[in-house]
Amino acid sequence: MNAEHVDFPEVLRSFQRQFRQGIVWVQHFPAEPARYADTPGDLDPRILQVLRERGMKRLYTHQADAFVRIRSGRHVVVVTPTASGKTLCYTLPVLQALLEDPNARVLYLFPTKALAQDQKAILREIAAVLVPDADIQTYDGDTPEDARKAIRNKSRVVISNPDMLHSGILPHHVKWSRLFENLRYVVVDELHAYRGVFGSHVAHVFRRLRRICRFYGADPIF
Repeated sequence: MNAEHVDFPEVLRSFQRQFRQGIVWVQHFPAEPARYADTPGDLDPRILQVLRERGMKRLYTHQADAFVRIRSGRHVVVVTPTASGKTLCYTLPVLQALLEDPNARVLYLFPTKALAQDQKAILREIAAVLVPDADIQTYDGDTPEDARKAIRNKSRVVISNPDMLHSGILPHHVKWSRLFENLRYVVVDELHAYRGVFGSHVAHVFRRLRRICRFYGADPIF
């Protein structure tokens, strides 16, 4: 369905009519104007050019703020509504790192394959212009055996999930030494999915990941 051709007020009214017995409160929030920020001074101009070619002429305040904080070595959590530009918050520092350091590695973690595939497509499209040698690949249970060695040795961006990190990467860290020695960033998407007992397990996996990184002399930003 094309969102441009949907009458959302009517959709909401229809929803309210069908489910009025289960709705206990309806509240309307007025629209707010977008808040923009100056472009960080150390953002590579090549990245800016690619963004402009895609119609993104200015950064939102949270995108610029996230970039500055991540570049200063701080871990960052971004909590904003859907379609508010969270992806660019981590894509900018990732691209910057790949441009600055040919050995830099990044680990992306997603809770579902669908999200991983969507983000890989977006990142590949941009990286193809800036860092065509980045070799962005998915490493999960469906990855063919003959492709796994190449990903361990060549891929600068590895896309996976917490389960595969726990069972397929960390126990074999010697084979992944190139990744761990040069790991700059760990991107954890959909952080709210890791809650309860499952979240506790994932937290321990992350502690294990950081311990192994320190063994190889790295201290990645999350």
